[in-house]
Amino acid sequence: MHKYQCIIIEDEPLALERTKDFVLKTPFLHLCATFDNALTGLAYLNAHPVDVLFLDINMDELTGVELLESTKITAQVIITTAYQEYALKGYDLNVTDYLLKPFSFQRFLQAVNKAQDQLQARTTPDVPLDFVFIKTENRLEKIAFSDIIYIEGMRDYRRIHTVDKKIMTLQNFKELEQIIPANLVCRVHKSYMVGIHKIESIGNGRIKILDKIIPISETYKAFFYQKISSIS
Repeated sequence: MHKYQCIIIEDEPLALERTKDFVLKTPFLHLCATFDNALTGLAYLNAHPVDVLFLDINMDELTGVELLESTKITAQVIITTAYQEYALKGYDLNVTDYLLKPFSFQRFLQAVNKAQDQLQARTTPDVPLDFVFIKTENRLEKIAFSDIIYIEGMRDYRRIHTVDKKIMTLQNFKELEQIIPANLVCRVHKSYMVGIHKIESIGNGRIKILDKIIPISETYKAFFYQKISSIS
């Protein structure tokens, strides 16, 4: 199991021991160090970036709020304090969560689970979808981008021709251009979009795609040929 590195900055000995105990009970947290003042904690952070920071607010010399305002903290910050009035200020500083002392282990887990989710979101890349759901009649129809042959306008409707079905939708061309990747489908006429990888030949201002001949209008001609050239 991956463990996230964390430190505790807390000047109350009993509160420090309580938070330390909770950290040690949490399987995905590794306690690197504890500090009883913000200055030494800040020096450690500058040299050793961590994943999670448990930070008391009301401390001598440098308060937790002053620490957050004085430097850029990349860690997930979980504020721990006995003072309710610091809650709003803490959220202004974009902290992950706010724990009001004395907090339970269950409440502690809620906070660290939130931090874990944020950390995982940072490291998990978004996987692009290879399909889209199209509104048709009274349902949503799933269409794989790679299956789209061409799309034709028919008055108020657009008919999407795929390798295995035809779908009628009220979604207009502009909406379809926004949801279908531009490297897969291209507008070539006020009434047509074509699946680029399904094109068989291009000549005399027309596209042959399976058994269909589709005109290329002057409006979209330059854009279309530029896109084809970039692929070739």
